[in-house]
Amino acid sequence: MEKQTPDNLPRRRFLREGLWTGALAALGAACAVLLAKGRRQKYVWQIDPLKCIGCGNCATHCVLNESAVKCVHAYAMCGYCDLCTGYFIPEPKELTTAAENQLCPTGAIIRTFVEDPYFEYTIDEPLCVGCGKCVVGCNAFGNGSLFLQVRHDRCVNCNECAIAVACPSQAFKRVPIETPYIMKDA
Repeated sequence: MEKQTPDNLPRRRFLREGLWTGALAALGAACAVLLAKGRRQKYVWQIDPLKCIGCGNCATHCVLNESAVKCVHAYAMCGYCDLCTGYFIPEPKELTTAAENQLCPTGAIIRTFVEDPYFEYTIDEPLCVGCGKCVVGCNAFGNGSLFLQVRHDRCVNCNECAIAVACPSQAFKRVPIETPYIMKDA
């Protein structure tokens, strides 16, 4: 019987061994992808409120039609001011809830009278587009009680977040899934 060398290896055996080698390589690649995905799921994207400048990229660069970034209100920090700079445009004609006096383009901030001279401001999350205009106003003249956060029930946790790439202040970062929200302290 003739010894088989690569030059005279039967065609069927060559194909069978080639298919097995290809299947093993594909299985190894699939395992590597699953391991990487499992490792990646231990972290989620979040915005550092101390670095965020409210540039508006959260509203326009998210891969979702409606951004996963929403405004959050830290009630413990809020002054409940009659003239809230996160709610009103700069130098409003009057302090009313008329649309032309509101800073939010979608009317997502709701102003409710508490007692003279205090008002409560709440965020209607479905209306919020994450533009950050209220955050800029609140940080400029207020106490910074309004800030942006990634809502993890909406976020698809992209491997490379489009907002993070476009963020000029590097405010987007990966945080452990055990503590997915970065809150501002009072």
